[in-house]
Amino acid sequence: MTTRTSFAEWKGNLKDGAGTMKLASGAYEGPFTFASRFEEGKGTNPEELIGAAQAGCFSMFLSALLAKAGYTAESISTSATVHLGEGPTITLIEVKTEAKVPGVGEAEFLELAEAAKKNCPISKALAGPEITLSAKLL
Repeated sequence: MTTRTSFAEWKGNLKDGAGTMKLASGAYEGPFTFASRFEEGKGTNPEELIGAAQAGCFSMFLSALLAKAGYTAESISTSATVHLGEGPTITLIEVKTEAKVPGVGEAEFLELAEAAKKNCPISKALAGPEITLSAKLL
């Protein structure tokens, strides 16, 4: 079974504090703050990273479904806009995709895209996986 790890550190209170998120692979490390999450401040935020994960996972899964159906995608370009509402709660993720796939008909493409949205691992995870916790006070 494949596992992936990411890290975050936060220092200070919610409004004035700051943090860093990074991937164990070293492919990304960046700052986040209250302003980057709830306003338009510099840096990233957890929702933006969820959007990137959703877009990437969906694109790869759609490519796999197309290949299984006998098609090779020239390109699949996907965006995922994550809406953070009151609570705060993620209230909506809008996935938009455009693909160049020689030979596939529109109806079949739309069916495969819907299957990718429903069944890619990130979509499934966002539907409510078990989350375990190990906490230690230092």
